[in-house]
Amino acid sequence: MSNNISKFTLKKQMRKTAFKLGSIFRFAFLFLIISSLIAGSCYNRKSQADKKNLIPEKDLISLLTDIYIADGLLALPNINAWSSNLDSITSYIQIIEKHGYTKDIMDKTMNYYFVNDPKTLNKIYDQVLGILSEMESRVEKQTALEQARISNLWRGKDFYSFPSSSGNDSTIFNTTLYRPGIYKLSFSATLFPDDQTINPRPVAYTCSADSLETGKRRFINSIEYLKDGHPHTYSLSFRVLTDISYLRGWLIYYEDQPDDLVKDIQIENISLTYSSSVVQ
Repeated sequence: MSNNISKFTLKKQMRKTAFKLGSIFRFAFLFLIISSLIAGSCYNRKSQADKKNLIPEKDLISLLTDIYIADGLLALPNINAWSSNLDSITSYIQIIEKHGYTKDIMDKTMNYYFVNDPKTLNKIYDQVLGILSEMESRVEKQTALEQARISNLWRGKDFYSFPSSSGNDSTIFNTTLYRPGIYKLSFSATLFPDDQTINPRPVAYTCSADSLETGKRRFINSIEYLKDGHPHTYSLSFRVLTDISYLRGWLIYYEDQPDDLVKDIQIENISLTYSSSVVQ
């Protein structure tokens, strides 16, 4: 399989293919399978009515699900080119054999349900759609998480808790920004009622790469944290004008105070995102 195809591309294509049929065409795909697999096969009424030696419903559901997925993957140009020596019927037969059955048994099973028990076939198909629906939900969740991970420019820690078990209460960060535009630093902060820090807040600023230590610091408008024991989402939006800049600061900054004051703070769900246009 080509390395150029991501697992998310495959799953998205599988989802698109699996759900392209509406309720009006609920039997269409099964009919195509039946037509291809039983082409040239003849059954008399006795064999049609014989339910012995059929593929069990549980196995048939799994088998049909795999055929559906294979149909979606074969629609991908790269996959299709990679498996160009196999036609769709051969691919379906390979799936059947992978499940431990033969084409003849599949022919007999599909023919029996299609001719003698379409209601059960309809229920089987509903279960196949249910499995595909669950897969679709998982794919969408994984895709959203992956897209969020890729778009998140934050390279610091994912979680801060005070007092820290490591004894390090610093939330200093330093991130390089490689292009001009609009950025947004977002995070969730929880300050518990027993926290005694004075005026806790985030402090952040940008500076140019050529004036990192001595140049002008452009401070970003800050906010005050709510101290009610509930998580709140905060965001700092700012514009960068130069090609390479630095974002520096502290997620928690407070006034000078005695070291023995109680700190009880959590910061999580940190993200730094970029937009080339205006602040949303």
